Amino acid sequence: MKSILLLTSFLLSILPGLAQRSGPVKIHAHNDYEKPVPLRTAIDNHADYIEADVWLVDGKLMVAHERNQINPARTLDSLYLNPIVRLFAQNKGRISADRDYNPALVIDLKDKFDEVWPVLQALLSKHIDTFNPLSNPNGIQVIVSGNRPKVELMLDYPLFIKFDGRSTEIYDDETSKRVALISDSFLNYSRWDGNGDLPDADREKLKRIIRRAHDQNKMIRFWATPDNANAWKLLRKLGVDVLNTDKVAECRAAL
Repeated sequence: MKSILLLTSFLLSILPGLAQRSGPVKIHAHNDYEKPVPLRTAIDNHADYIEADVWLVDGKLMVAHERNQINPARTLDSLYLNPIVRLFAQNKGRISADRDYNPALVIDLKDKFDEVWPVLQALLSKHIDTFNPLSNPNGIQVIVSGNRPKVELMLDYPLFIKFDGRSTEIYDDETSKRVALISDSFLNYSRWDGNGDLPDADREKLKRIIRRAHDQNKMIRFWATPDNANAWKLLRKLGVDVLNTDKVAECRAAL
């Protein structure tokens, strides 16, 4: 009996630490389209999530950080969808020759979801085998972020689409299956700049949000985080599953 009590005590002492990690570290290529070679840089460095900000202009989905930065030549088709389809053709039905690598495409909608969705659905439907992991295990998972539908409406959309969740939202069991991960702004919890150590009060706030996501069996990502090696390592130690970065190669090397 004494040995059982000692084992129980030991397990209870380490469980909080175990709960902070939900799997291998993943990298989110934030604003990937701003790189000299969009998509390719992220793939070469095995980014797990590749992000494109999208605007609806004259019936086309344009990729840009701000509306006033739109370039007519930089469409979602030209920068992402068509290159991914070509890679699938080159690599016999997968995005990379590395059979263990299969990233997700995060499409951050900057305009109203109801206006953008019909255009996005039509584009994806032209290459449904490439962008439907339900019919093709090697297919690219598309995650809709930014302006998403209301939580109660998420089940109304095709099963091959998943959504970027939020810490403030509550999901029932079925809706939870449509949520790929939880994302939140780091600035809601801390103004730490990535240098030195994270203040204790901020650390506790972040740990609570991380624990809440893990209790829902979801990975968590924070955007607007400090973007340096010290921050990446500290956030990972806290249990952040997906590191948001503009420096994919540096982040991969540091970890």
